[in-house]
Amino acid sequence: MTAPSLLPRPDARAQRDRLEVLTVLINGPEFDPALRGGVLKIPPTHPVYPWSCTVPDCARSRWRRYAMCSVHADQWQEAEAGGMTRVQFLRGAEPLAAWEAPEEMMCRICPQRPAFSLRLAVCFRHRNRWLSHLKRNTGAREEDGEFERWLADQQPCPGYGECRAEVCDELAASPLGLCGAHERGYIRAGRPGGARLPKNFFATFERHDRPVPVTCEDQIVFRAWGRAQLPVHRTGQVSLRGLRPLLRAEFQWGMYAHGLQPTSVWNLTWVQSLADECQRGDVASLAGLDPTVFHRDYHQRMVGGMQEALRKVYFSPGDTRDGGYIETEHFGVRFPHRSSYVDLTCVSQRWLRDLLWDHIADVLRSPSCPRSAQPVDYLRRAGAELSAFLEAEAPDGGHDPRALREEHAHRFVADLRNRERLGLDFRGQARLDGKKSTVTENKRRMMLNYGRAVLRGALDNGSAERIGLNRAFITAVPVGGPGTPRSRNPFPDEVARALADESNLRRLAEDHDPHDRGLRDMWEAIIITGRRANEVIQLHLDCIGRYGGLPVLWHDQTKVGNLNAAIRIPDRFMDRLEERRRKTLARFADRHAGRAPTPAERVHLALFPTDMLNPDGRRALSYTWFHTGLRNWITDLDLGGHYVAHQARHTLATRLLRAGASLTHIRRYMGQVSDRMAEHYVHLTQSDLDDVLQRVWVTGPGTANPGELLTEGTTPLTREQAQALAIDLSRRSTPAEGGFCTFQPVVEGGACPWNLDCHNCDKFVLSGADLLYWRRKREQWRLLAEGSPDDATAHYLHRYFEPTARAIDGLESALAGLGLLDDALALDLRKPQDYFHRVWSTAFRAADLAQTAGDEQDRADDTTDEQERCA
Repeated sequence: MTAPSLLPRPDARAQRDRLEVLTVLINGPEFDPALRGGVLKIPPTHPVYPWSCTVPDCARSRWRRYAMCSVHADQWQEAEAGGMTRVQFLRGAEPLAAWEAPEEMMCRICPQRPAFSLRLAVCFRHRNRWLSHLKRNTGAREEDGEFERWLADQQPCPGYGECRAEVCDELAASPLGLCGAHERGYIRAGRPGGARLPKNFFATFERHDRPVPVTCEDQIVFRAWGRAQLPVHRTGQVSLRGLRPLLRAEFQWGMYAHGLQPTSVWNLTWVQSLADECQRGDVASLAGLDPTVFHRDYHQRMVGGMQEALRKVYFSPGDTRDGGYIETEHFGVRFPHRSSYVDLTCVSQRWLRDLLWDHIADVLRSPSCPRSAQPVDYLRRAGAELSAFLEAEAPDGGHDPRALREEHAHRFVADLRNRERLGLDFRGQARLDGKKSTVTENKRRMMLNYGRAVLRGALDNGSAERIGLNRAFITAVPVGGPGTPRSRNPFPDEVARALADESNLRRLAEDHDPHDRGLRDMWEAIIITGRRANEVIQLHLDCIGRYGGLPVLWHDQTKVGNLNAAIRIPDRFMDRLEERRRKTLARFADRHAGRAPTPAERVHLALFPTDMLNPDGRRALSYTWFHTGLRNWITDLDLGGHYVAHQARHTLATRLLRAGASLTHIRRYMGQVSDRMAEHYVHLTQSDLDDVLQRVWVTGPGTANPGELLTEGTTPLTREQAQALAIDLSRRSTPAEGGFCTFQPVVEGGACPWNLDCHNCDKFVLSGADLLYWRRKREQWRLLAEGSPDDATAHYLHRYFEPTARAIDGLESALAGLGLLDDALALDLRKPQDYFHRVWSTAFRAADLAQTAGDEQDRADDTTDEQERCA
């Protein structure tokens, strides 16, 4: 490993200032007391760094897996293979005694000497005296109380002082001046410096209470060996005594900050080994240290986590601006599953990087701060792409903003569009994995939109004028545009049947979710409810319940900012989610020694929790896990095409429309931001819109209250109630001029008793499909009234048309309340010229048609009889 001491270090003044800041924070009231001091003694059940076996009353430390000691971990593997649950195993497992002391144990007789025997808790000298006592008294046994009587007669012996290894805080175990662990290490190292004890020193010197002489060939070498030693590793302890003061404080603060938001598990042995590596390399501070100097991955992750915590303490927002990065937590923002650190060094021009930093800072400070890191990522990528172009094409690499002109912006836009057309990669290097993305239409559009936002923001706040950036360069960057509207197609019928088939669903659970994490439950939730995939994956434990006897699913529609929304679900699916909830609670009990979650814990539990780095059960499974399992399942089904989970949402929306739901109802049920987005999902066609509009009825002008919205019966609804209405046209009707006739004798084929005076009939209803027809009627009557010879005639015409006008107003209000007014105005079902077509202008009486049909039948019968006679 490269010596960390060779890396750049801050000056002495900066180190003193930082140490003072950390010391104040560590001594604060909110700091964990277990993390203070040179030797951190962690309790066995520490909430962040637990180390005891989870088997009740087991005194041994946990192993690497299963949160148990090595013995119980092996037993649990066998029990799990036999079908036993973790709770059952923990209840029946026998606790084990400790095989090593978690901390140094003192002799019960000599308080200045370490215990040699853990069972007897006596030093080496008194252990030998006890064995000699047993030999002299052959009948004596420890169980008969002989040991307690022997203890009463023993005298304490003087100690040997502290261990001569500088980092060790334990007592010496022999006259050599080293503790037991370091003395064994000294012997394995070949006794550097030649320090030795006389042969049989115990019998020759100690037994007679004489001082033991120690010989040393080279004191300097022996002391150098003592300074280079590492602390003794003890269970539940982290010794930081060998570290420099600033580095020790950084370790303490880093461990505390990790506990505030633990995204991974830090084993205490890992922390101790990292401290040992830093001691060997003589590291002065973690600030500025390259984590890759450590070979182990978990050391690199821990150093990165500590450095992230220290950056927020060491540097102000202004310092990060100069350093070429931004810390979102300086602005009180931490995006989900993302680090607070945002690297901006991919932008090489200092002026552009400062503009980008200022713009991101404004976004983070704004009341409408984004809920995800995507806008910040796009801003960073846009800045990197513009920077790379200027570095290659602009004068002086674009480092002088005063040299940029309008033509440079035009060339930048043209370069982006050419790369999109040819399928080339971006110039800029913005991805953290070192790869470059291919320019697509959507990415090109986002680059232009976000890059333009940064430059226009600089123009508005005066930054562009201060640095001399040409206004023409800024205004020449165009908007990216709305992009080509695309949407997923619904599942074909045969694919939808295959993806909902019971045998295929069993294959999904058995073959692609062997540990029963809930993959099938997630998929069924998507196809039944039409929720977005992440809305299902992120469901909470208590997301279901019965209200008024109806099963309801509660979820967060974060994409549209609608939190804790509820929808109805079938009883069968309610039972499936109840079973999943029981499994999740059982897994929580398995991980917490059989206890159930407290009410405070239950509120935050995920319904589909992950097993990775999730001790509190709050983190749900990832979308990647869900997508991988579902994709492999669809591939195995060999459906002959590429299908994704989101198509289930389009399928449900389209079928809702064809079942009679309006766009407003679909938007509200699916959790969409607008009717336009609902159209994007339902794949609206002309025939679908015809069906929907013809299902909206209002009473005609001949009724007592023209324009009232109708349901299955004749109950009128207010406009507010119309927003939650889905009309069911199970009642029978027949088309009429400008609407529908609901008089059942006429519907069944009888003659109209009112001589087809539909517009003055109370059985006549207006439909949404005929709105334009009635608007033309209204314009016609208005023209007649305006052209009347006197006011009395105009007043008469207005009063005569008033019921019809109220019916038209009621129809428009109903369509507006259902979100269909614009669609009805755009759909001209009955144009005036249609009535002059031969199909419309040629008419026949029903009686004549019936008589004609009867005559044809009689002639056909006569012909049949004649043929039979000839045969």
